[in-house]
Order: sequence, then C-alpha cells, then structure tokens
Amino acid sequence: MKGVTTGSGKRERRHFTGAQKGAIVKAHLVDGVAISELCDKHGIQPTQFYLWQKQLFENCGVAFERKAKPGRKSPEQQKIEQLRAKLIDKNEVIAELMEENVKAKKANGEL
Repeated sequence: MKGVTTGSGKRERRHFTGAQKGAIVKAHLVDGVAISELCDKHGIQPTQFYLWQKQLFENCGVAFERKAKPGRKSPEQQKIEQLRAKLIDKNEVIAELMEENVKAKKANGEL
C-alpha cells in the first residue's frame, strides 16, 4: 500500500487529511502501535510520521485556547470600544470649546 503506480511508472502521491494524520499519530502515542507497523500499513516513511508528530506537538496549543462566546467581546475589543467612546467625548468637548471661542471672538470684534 505504498502508493499507486501510474501507467508512466511514477508513483502517485497519497494525500492524508488532517484527521487521518492525527489518527495515525494517535495510534502510536495512545494505542502504542509501533511506528514501523503504522508506516507499513499506511505506506508512509518514518520521517513523514515524525514530521506529522512534530506538527501535532507544535500546534497542540490551539486545542486548549478559549473560544470567545457569541456576543462576548475580547479584552482588546473592549479596550478599543472604550477608547473610541473617550475619543468621541473629547471631540465633543473640543467642538464646544471652539464654538465658545468663535462666539467670544465675534463679540470682541476679532472676527
């Protein structure tokens, strides 16, 4: 089961889904199946198995990350909204001060 040979004599690459790769690595780590047995069964090289195992370990943190609940905002998003509200308030205060300044200048004949 090492790959399908085409009419031209070339071996066709086999493609495994992420779930298949995970199941193969899991068979070794959890069930204790020998790597050589898994490689023979699935037609892969041991280096390919070790690459998949490495990828699994490098990306396993994703499984433990918290997912945001629907409607719940991340702390960063909450901070952004807080800063936007503060900016809107500041702009309103500046607009009021500018309006008062223009009125005062008109009253003094400066404009």
